[in-house]
Amino acid sequence: MKVLVIGSGGREHAVCMTLAKSPKVDTIWCAPGNGGIADVATCVDIKATDIDGVVAFSKENKPDLVVVTPDDPLALGMVDALEAAGIRAFGPHKNAAVIEGSKSFAKDLMQKYNIPTAGYAVFENSADAIAYIKENGAPIVIKADGLALGKGVTVAMTEEEAIAAVHDAIDDGKFGGAGARVVIEEFLTGPEVSVLAFVDGKNLSTMPSAQDHKRAYDHDEGPNTGGMGAFSPSRFYTEDIAQTCMETIFRPTVDAMAAEGRPFSGVLYFGLMLTPKGPKVIEYNARFGDPETQAVLSRLDSDLFDIMNAVIDGKLDEMDIKWADNAACCVVMASGGYPLAYEKGKEIHGLDAVTESVVFHAGTAKKDGKIVTNGGRVLGVTATAPTLDEAIQKAYADVKKISFDKAHYRLDIGIKKG
Repeated sequence: MKVLVIGSGGREHAVCMTLAKSPKVDTIWCAPGNGGIADVATCVDIKATDIDGVVAFSKENKPDLVVVTPDDPLALGMVDALEAAGIRAFGPHKNAAVIEGSKSFAKDLMQKYNIPTAGYAVFENSADAIAYIKENGAPIVIKADGLALGKGVTVAMTEEEAIAAVHDAIDDGKFGGAGARVVIEEFLTGPEVSVLAFVDGKNLSTMPSAQDHKRAYDHDEGPNTGGMGAFSPSRFYTEDIAQTCMETIFRPTVDAMAAEGRPFSGVLYFGLMLTPKGPKVIEYNARFGDPETQAVLSRLDSDLFDIMNAVIDGKLDEMDIKWADNAACCVVMASGGYPLAYEKGKEIHGLDAVTESVVFHAGTAKKDGKIVTNGGRVLGVTATAPTLDEAIQKAYADVKKISFDKAHYRLDIGIKKG
């Protein structure tokens, strides 16, 4: 079987490597791919958002499955376009991907169907938003309504910080059209947990829990990023909490989307906070999270190709998906300055010295036979072990073997207790 994976990051590298384990898969393409993905798939020079280009390539090369992984092409309707051309595709349709593409849609959905989440209000006018902030005080959370590469969220600890975030989004266009509307949310407290689930429109099967580290620096300081590392499982996500989430969040969300005429098929990501009043939804993603995917898929003991086809066929309830009874830790090595200004083209040394981990490439390229940096998040060094502490130790042992100019990584991935 032939598979085309859309995207160019560490998540896509993990998806490609996991699909390559299937005895049914003999050819993998990745558009556009990266320097590491090139070792497991044939990279195709088509942008992830180039729907016409992906459809044309698929018509010519006839993949048995196209896996659309990033948020932007899903929101633009790539799955719809592929299916219209008679091509089998994994991922939600455009009208279901809106659950991530519009935070206000997601909040309204949760309010309508009584799915627990933070209190909120939606604004397109900065004066009204600022008045709301002054009325409610800080801490408070400001979110760009649309897709902003994981960087459109400000957890404001002061009113001044919140007001600046509103000006950035609405008045200064920092996030383009994605920030023309903002969602202002109640500040919640508690441990954060990420739970991804395979969903076939009706049935769902959750993956092991994970936890992401969004802030750029140790101790959760600095600006929000796309994610500086992740580990699985969460230290806080018990079986009782999982049952509560299934009854109050996971199943109700899938049913709500179906009731709205937007049945969700693909991977649905639940960003949760375990508050003193119970689990609440912080955000939804309409696809595999990054870097949670690198940690979670490292624990998969079933055939991902079979799972994806069961999702497309609405037969997820017939699958018995197996996960290893272990733990995983993914440490992201980023370019110095990320998520703000950073340089590209730095040669990466030491990849051959890694012994205990799998190195998923995120922002890399091959140049003159060498692997060089080509993005903000460069590598995701991911280790598995019987316990989380062992996985953390193994991942960091290998991180220390890898170097490039101005490399930056957090030293506390997996260690945080809250």
